[in-house]
Amino acid sequence: MIDFVRIPEVKMKILKREKKFRDNLENFTESKIRFNDEVEIECEDPLKLLRIKMVIQSFGRGFDFETAMNMLDEEYYLETVEIVEYSGKSRNRMLTLKGRVIGTNGKTKKLIENFTETKLAIYGKTICIIGRWDRVVIAKKSIEMLLSGRLHTTVYRFLEKQRR
Repeated sequence: MIDFVRIPEVKMKILKREKKFRDNLENFTESKIRFNDEVEIECEDPLKLLRIKMVIQSFGRGFDFETAMNMLDEEYYLETVEIVEYSGKSRNRMLTLKGRVIGTNGKTKKLIENFTETKLAIYGKTICIIGRWDRVVIAKKSIEMLLSGRLHTTVYRFLEKQRR
C-alpha cells in the first residue's frame, strides 16, 4: 500500500537531510519513504502505514523525531487544537493566545506537559498534543481553558486536581 503525507516545506527539508531518522523509521516499520512534493510512504501492513503517517504528521506539526516516534505505539494519540477557533483571523490575538499557553519562560507549557505526561508542540496556527489518550484529554482541556481566557491559576488548580 502507498499513502501520502503533506508537511511544511521547512520540515520536509529536515526530513530529507536527517537520513538517520528516516532509516530508523523504515527499518523499524519495514517500509519505504520517498520524497516528491509530499512524503510518500510504502508499506504492506495498512495499520503500520497509518502509524507511520501519524509519525510524519507529528514531525510536521513541530515535534522532534523521538517524540514523533511515540506514535508507533498504539497507546499514543495525536490531538490538534486550532488556535484560530479562539482568535478569529487576528494575527496579534493568535500570538497572544500562543503566549498564554507557553507562559513566562515556558512555565505553563512545562507544567501542562509534566502534570499530564504529554508533549506539546505550538507551531503555526495549532497546538498539538502527543500522549496516552486519557492524559491527552486532560492536556487538551487545560489548553482550551487557557485559550478561552481562564486564569493561569485556575488551570494550574485544575491540573493539580487531575493529578490526584
